[in-house]
Amino acid sequence: MTQQPAHLTLGQRGERFAVEYLKHREGYRIVAQNFSVPLGRNRRNVVITGEIDIVAYDGETLVFVEVKTRSQETVATAASALDRPKQRTLSRAARAYRRLLHLDDAPYRYDLVTVVFENERCPTITLYKGYFRERPMREPSTIW
Repeated sequence: MTQQPAHLTLGQRGERFAVEYLKHREGYRIVAQNFSVPLGRNRRNVVITGEIDIVAYDGETLVFVEVKTRSQETVATAASALDRPKQRTLSRAARAYRRLLHLDDAPYRYDLVTVVFENERCPTITLYKGYFRERPMREPSTIW
């Protein structure tokens, strides 16, 4: 049996901590984990897949949660990994989720949870509510 790469093991561990944190400390109701949906194809005709780490409700608000896990933050913060392209992919996956479950009119937001394991037994967990908002795709520039 082949062993899973260390970064994937770390990520799964971080997601488990994030779920427990959201449920027990923040009162979120978890409704899905690792929701994956095909979003189309890129320029090289490769299928693009979007994944949402955690889908939950915070009260009446549907929340799409991205979890970023690090063993330390000496080089870069965990939050810096949720860049614009990743935000765009996450929002496309969330749009597909809402459309699939007929939740187009439900209030929703995007949260980020960072889990940093500098102390192996007790990670630092930070919740960023409303970490980003969907931005419209920019209009193509007009060439005259």
